[in-house]
Amino acid sequence: MSEAANDTVRLLWGPPAKPTRGPKPALTLERIAAAGVEVADAEGLAAVSMQKVAGLLDFTKMSLYRYVPGKAELIALMVESAVDEPPRPAEGTGWREQLTAWSGHLAESFARHPWLLDATVGPRVVGPKELTWLERVVAALDGHGLTGPERMDAAVLLAGHVRGIAAQSRAAGPAGSPEAEFRTVFGLVMQQHADRYPALAAALADPGGRDQALDFGLERILDGLAALIERRTGARA
Repeated sequence: MSEAANDTVRLLWGPPAKPTRGPKPALTLERIAAAGVEVADAEGLAAVSMQKVAGLLDFTKMSLYRYVPGKAELIALMVESAVDEPPRPAEGTGWREQLTAWSGHLAESFARHPWLLDATVGPRVVGPKELTWLERVVAALDGHGLTGPERMDAAVLLAGHVRGIAAQSRAAGPAGSPEAEFRTVFGLVMQQHADRYPALAAALADPGGRDQALDFGLERILDGLAALIERRTGARA
């Protein structure tokens, strides 16, 4: 493991090393992470810098390095601070209901902090809260005939679907949902060229079930898991 990864593990999982030089510590990792989240929420992840976060806290950049080695570690702390705790399953709740709630809460987290889409890609060290999200899915599917890798793949599949819709929503901007944006952009074109694309024109004209891409995709993923579980165990969801 690289030195940078070791630093991130220490910061996220603790206990953090205390500064050994300079004045008595006046900052906490929680305050630093919260300041980074404030910058990212207002201006995006690219705007986050050690200098800007230090200024927001009324400290110098060099003093910030006594707590956080660099920007990569800062972003890891920000993710752990911004990510909500995943929903706890209510007693007696089935796996399908649990994964539906899980996906909805994840979508809400991305909506509140769109920069999380950029901060949670690629190989990296994850923190306790983020790892708990994976734990919830794996636990919900335990005992239903799926292998360990399949349960983990189910989590990846669900997260990928939610991330995809969240990315489309961010690209569409505050004006509306991805599907609403699609209809706005292509509406005029389809009015003029409906004869060339009759199936697409009919689909766009259908008022039923609009702006439900997240729910529609989620239901289809869960239907597939249910079919696999039934095939393995004979139990129907």
